[in-house]
Amino acid sequence: MRIKTVPTVPFRDQRPGTSGLRKKTREFMQPNYLENFVQSVFNAIRALQNRDREGALPQSASPADFDNTTLVVGGDGRYYNRPAIQAIIRIAAGNGFARVLVARGGILSTPAMSAVIRRRKALGGLVLSASHNPGGPDEDFGIKYNMQNGGPAPEQVTERIFRETLKIDRYCSLDSPDVDIDRDGSLKIAGTEVAIFDPLADYSALMEELFDFEALRAHFRNGFRMLFDAMHGATGPYARHIFEERLGAPPGTVLHGDPLEDFGGHHPDPNLAYAADLVRLLADGNAPDFGAACDADGDRNMILGRTVFVSPGDSLAVIAEHAAHAIPGYRGGLSGVARSLPTSTAVDRVARAAGINSFETPTGWKYFGALLDAGLCTLCGEESFGTGSNHIREKDGIWAVLCWLSLLAVSKKSVAEVLHDHWRKFGRSYFQRHDYDKLVAKSAAAMMQDLEAQMPGMPGRSLGNFVVSSAEDVSYRDPVTGAETEHAGIRIVFSNDSRIVFRLSGTGTEGATLRLYLERYERENTDADVETVLAPLAEIARELLGLQQRFGREKPTVIT
Repeated sequence: MRIKTVPTVPFRDQRPGTSGLRKKTREFMQPNYLENFVQSVFNAIRALQNRDREGALPQSASPADFDNTTLVVGGDGRYYNRPAIQAIIRIAAGNGFARVLVARGGILSTPAMSAVIRRRKALGGLVLSASHNPGGPDEDFGIKYNMQNGGPAPEQVTERIFRETLKIDRYCSLDSPDVDIDRDGSLKIAGTEVAIFDPLADYSALMEELFDFEALRAHFRNGFRMLFDAMHGATGPYARHIFEERLGAPPGTVLHGDPLEDFGGHHPDPNLAYAADLVRLLADGNAPDFGAACDADGDRNMILGRTVFVSPGDSLAVIAEHAAHAIPGYRGGLSGVARSLPTSTAVDRVARAAGINSFETPTGWKYFGALLDAGLCTLCGEESFGTGSNHIREKDGIWAVLCWLSLLAVSKKSVAEVLHDHWRKFGRSYFQRHDYDKLVAKSAAAMMQDLEAQMPGMPGRSLGNFVVSSAEDVSYRDPVTGAETEHAGIRIVFSNDSRIVFRLSGTGTEGATLRLYLERYERENTDADVETVLAPLAEIARELLGLQQRFGREKPTVIT
């Protein structure tokens, strides 16, 4: 086997977004496109470790910068996952990694990736996923680098990776046949050990450390029923192993449990629109007590009861309220909580009642990493159906489902009863996200600039029946690292604690996606129709942006 240095030229569009580099699959399939990005990640790691301050490839044909390090590789099983894994193995061997750990079959959920990195003390990992985006040759692909703490690379690292992509002129690879990734075992290629491992083992062991599996088994033995929709993504094997095999839920509890390259032709996003089958089953007269779904790579979750939808903000708040007495792993209490800027403020009220800190960060799980590493918070969450804790450094769908199973088992109540008890105690944040997809990117950017220009004159202004108390283009200073993040989103807060947040998403691959986040807090009126309560805020947001005039768009693409 021969290490080779392959000449290449930069691609100008490889700046990582909120969750790594995401493009259409066929873009990744271009000659050298994936290879350039992977080598740029390795160059950036090398530079940031001060092994080579310029980040340049060594002149040697067999670089050994990573001779004492381990890299983890896996993904959500979407189209092009397997060829990408073979390319990464060759490039990692060409760059002298001591070990490459590859999940069997290439299937490794994003939270499991974080668990494996942390438990096996790896240098980091490459996650092959476009998360909740569709998969297939004409759909989306993605790649993300997770750091040694198991979390997504922070902004200073992703910017260094991007700079490397702009100057790359060669990558190191290996002339070798494909590795059989479907059977556990290991082999050596050019001095690099390639080990195929069980993707369920580390993650399942971690869940059993946090949760009382015997109590959950007893709950199922007593007749509790649930449905879990894996949406043909990576969580199918995990859900079957944990819910059906370990906890004793009946066979068939897991729906769409086989990972498919195109996710069965569906959009693997766990929300009311794309998990319609699960929503319908939960509304049936003989419905189970509890329903949940995860996205393609397993980091997002949706929680349902019989005809009851739990918003992500409420889910985070309810878990924070009950974790210390319902889940063994949190019996010592919570050090704090964190949420992203667009996420509802429901968890803030729980934190105030508990006398703990609550942090507000920009969108992107990487912003929680420093808080978690410093011990400043225990639980965190995003409105985009992401919830997690300090057990790993990613949001974690299966974990969130186990949290709800635990508090339902302890309380002996239904999802609706738990939710209404929470609202009676803390009040309710009515919340929706309105997505406007595939907008012309330049026009969308201009629209946001025009909105930003209105912010200084907003305080004191009446918009409909609401009075603006504050308005700003939000910036964030990390309380641990001191890093500054600008333009996290535009936020308008009204005198009754209602809010509208506006931002352009960084996770799409076609045009621009505008997200409007609407929140209206009610202390007493907690049983009204969500859409009716939020309609005035939605109208204010549309008028401020001029969506009809600019794009001819009267309604959002998706409401969640």
